[in-house]
Amino acid sequence: MKVLSCSFYYVLLIACMAILSNGTTFSQDNDPAKNVKLERLTWKQFQARLAANKQIKYTVVDAWSTTCGPCKENFPHVLEMHRKYAQKGLAVISLSLDDPSDKAAVAEAEKFLKEKNAVFTNVLLDENFGEGFEKLNINAIPAVFVYGPDGKEVRRFTMDDPNKQFTYEQVEKALGALLDGKS
Repeated sequence: MKVLSCSFYYVLLIACMAILSNGTTFSQDNDPAKNVKLERLTWKQFQARLAANKQIKYTVVDAWSTTCGPCKENFPHVLEMHRKYAQKGLAVISLSLDDPSDKAAVAEAEKFLKEKNAVFTNVLLDENFGEGFEKLNINAIPAVFVYGPDGKEVRRFTMDDPNKQFTYEQVEKALGALLDGKS
């Protein structure tokens, strides 16, 4: 009788967990990092992607690489902007400027993005190494760009001018104003 009683309570416990989870399973298959992808796009494909979703008010693009300490150090700000503003119409794209022909660098970028649970769009610029800087018209990273729904650049934050360095707090403030229609 004790075995039957324990089995009954075990089944009851499992049923309650299933009901309370509202269809969510408690397995590692729901690990957000499994949804993290690093997609290879050429510059032309990347530009087309920026203008593809007209439902988005703005897209913020964070240009970074695995060899850039400040990029990795500030990546939590990018995650926070996604979390805070996605519901207000902001899309976030991380744009890796790592060498696409360097398998170790690409693997490191994928590992970093998974560790950070970067579940937004992650792009590896699939051009010759260094061309990303030319295409973005920058000399240094990190750099952040804000694009409108038409894919046109609205604002840029770069480290190119040593006397005018940006902070991610400034980026977030500008995004908040744009999304609230104040800028």
